[in-house]
Amino acid sequence: MAQDNEVSNDLSDERTNAVEPVSFVQALWYWLKLGLISFGGPAGQIAIMHQDLVERKRWISEKRFLHALNYCMVLPGPEAQQLATYIGWLMHRTWGGVIAGGFFVLPSLFILIGLSWVYMAFGTVPAVAGALYGIKPAVTAIVVFAAYRIGSRALKNAWLWSIAAAAFLAIFVANLPFPLIVLMAGIIGHFGGKYAPSRFVVGGGHKSVDKPFGPALIDDDTPTPRHALFTWKRFAVVLAVFMLIWLAAVATLSLMYGWTGTFTQMAWFFTKAALLTFGGAYAVLPYVYQGAVDNYHWLTGLQMIDGLALGETTPGPLIMVVSFVGFVGGWTKAVFGPDAILSSAIAASIVVTFFTFLPSFLFILLGGPFIETTHGNLKFTAPLTAITSAVVGVIVNLAVFFAVHVLWPRGMQGAFEWPALAIGVAAGIALFRFKVGVIPVVLTCGVVGLAMKLLVP
Repeated sequence: MAQDNEVSNDLSDERTNAVEPVSFVQALWYWLKLGLISFGGPAGQIAIMHQDLVERKRWISEKRFLHALNYCMVLPGPEAQQLATYIGWLMHRTWGGVIAGGFFVLPSLFILIGLSWVYMAFGTVPAVAGALYGIKPAVTAIVVFAAYRIGSRALKNAWLWSIAAAAFLAIFVANLPFPLIVLMAGIIGHFGGKYAPSRFVVGGGHKSVDKPFGPALIDDDTPTPRHALFTWKRFAVVLAVFMLIWLAAVATLSLMYGWTGTFTQMAWFFTKAALLTFGGAYAVLPYVYQGAVDNYHWLTGLQMIDGLALGETTPGPLIMVVSFVGFVGGWTKAVFGPDAILSSAIAASIVVTFFTFLPSFLFILLGGPFIETTHGNLKFTAPLTAITSAVVGVIVNLAVFFAVHVLWPRGMQGAFEWPALAIGVAAGIALFRFKVGVIPVVLTCGVVGLAMKLLVP
């Protein structure tokens, strides 16, 4: 009898801890809220999702969460947005993934369009110019900090340090294009992994935390949903649908504006950029700079720095800075004519965002079922380890570029900006020594810059 009571109590506890099914509408509202509060870069965004979905709501177990995250980390593109897409797809099929990934981006797009308009229309106003004066050196310190964070995890031996140094020299001295540097690093990693595998094995940065969060809706032993099972037929259908969407969009732009038109070239360029974002947004920014500033002249180098500053202060993935690039490019080129500059800028921002994130949805909906066939650990390959090392060198180059333009805004022959240096050093101390968040650093430096411009003639 006592044993029966014990079993009954266990069943009662299990029912109490059971997670209620989540409707599509409930999930929709959560993904929208996440898009509005997802500050802090990929690490912060992943931490928010872990706390919400694993610990509090228990929509997914930690093991399944980390399994999906490891896959997203291997992909090019914003890993936090792809993780949201993956979980949304796993819970509510294709539209669940589209809604989760889309809402992760849309709030940031609307906010950046508004901020970009203020920047282009009122950027020369003393108050706005003063705030940007303080924010620019803060962004330079943030890029240095990003190189440090990635480098401390990736550069574990002299071989990987050498790859990082070579990548820096390749882009800083030889001005080689970013895709070529990625390709060369991948080749080095391939042969290095074959002949010196111990030098190209780096442990992952995400470790499971043994905390009893209770049963989850998608638990460790929950069978893979029917829609997430891998079949070659589904693989072919998903690939064909995405190719048709991309071809139809590019063909429409090409017919309306010509292949050399601004919108068409933006679509083609940012599709390529989306496939090269290994290592996060900071890694692909040099490539975006080379194309958007040097080749297409959609914006200037200083405007690129300002765009990164705006991107740091909005929710969503940092790669959303490309929507600012599109906005300024559309404004500068006035595709719809001089009387419709704002409409041209908004359309360009939407075009750039669409083509930047379309591949991310493809990678999840195409590769997710294959990943769900096994719940083992997904290991980093030797080529990816080498590419990540090269990314560190590329980010250091970006920091040097920003520092030169911030400290010598009128060129090396012009005056040196000592106040900008002081703000940048203070921002670096706040980031490195006191572990202050990115947004407080950016906002504080903006206030300091504003005060300097208003109080000092």
